[in-house]
Amino acid sequence: MRIDLHTHSSVSDGTEDARTLIRKAAETGLDVVALTDHDTAEGWPEAEAMAAEAGITLVRGMEISTAVGRASVHLLAYLPDPTYPPLAAALAKILDGRNSRVPAICAKLHDLGFDITVEDIRRRAADAAATGRPHVADVMIEVGIVATRDEAFERFLNPGRPAYVDRYAVPLAEAIGLVTDSGGVGVIAHPWGRGKSGVLTEETLAGLRDQGLVGIEVDHQDHPPEAREALRAIARNLDLVVTGSSDHHGTGKIDHDLGCNTTAPEQFERLLHLTAEAAVASGRPAPGLLA
Repeated sequence: MRIDLHTHSSVSDGTEDARTLIRKAAETGLDVVALTDHDTAEGWPEAEAMAAEAGITLVRGMEISTAVGRASVHLLAYLPDPTYPPLAAALAKILDGRNSRVPAICAKLHDLGFDITVEDIRRRAADAAATGRPHVADVMIEVGIVATRDEAFERFLNPGRPAYVDRYAVPLAEAIGLVTDSGGVGVIAHPWGRGKSGVLTEETLAGLRDQGLVGIEVDHQDHPPEAREALRAIARNLDLVVTGSSDHHGTGKIDHDLGCNTTAPEQFERLLHLTAEAAVASGRPAPGLLA
């Protein structure tokens, strides 16, 4: 069984609509795929329809923007109830922060001599619920400022770069609690990617486990072999679920092909068991799987 638990559609910053993404996942030979768009569940209905048609198991999820201190950390939420009022309110606040910083980024780019407008970015984002820096990068590619999203982030859009603008993110421990209370479970995405090994130490992860964290994404393209080995050891020590995923964004990310990393079936079964426990404890209906 091949299981990919981290993908993005054009509802956030992927380049494929949800139907295309799920169809491609089935064609790639995946048996299970999670749709985890940033801070939104809007892609779920379209993904559900295609999953039923393609005969693939869909895991409903999302990737929530959180923070540990001033460090950005992403939390993969699996099978949460997005209508749970405290979680819905937090997601709305995050999305508002994403959308409201677009004009500020445009202003900084204008100061740098680049004529990119809010309208350009909204057009490029189309119907995306979560508009963000990747859409800015796509416009920068269109007008010839950069060649790739990676170049746009490295030169202009990452923290410390000239067009970076901060935004609201939920404190990580709070986000874990919101997901758990909604009947879902939380797994930290690419915990040691982008220089986060000093932020998410074993001690920090132990504290987060005690607050409800159930797993960490170990097998990810941002983790070299030595990081994966160390994270796997931490997961064993802390009794955390180990996941593996592509973090697929279509053409928005190079070398993140569907199924390039996968989750072991026994780890997936454990994740589902923990989700069932969370749903019962919350007293809320869980979205469940679509097989």
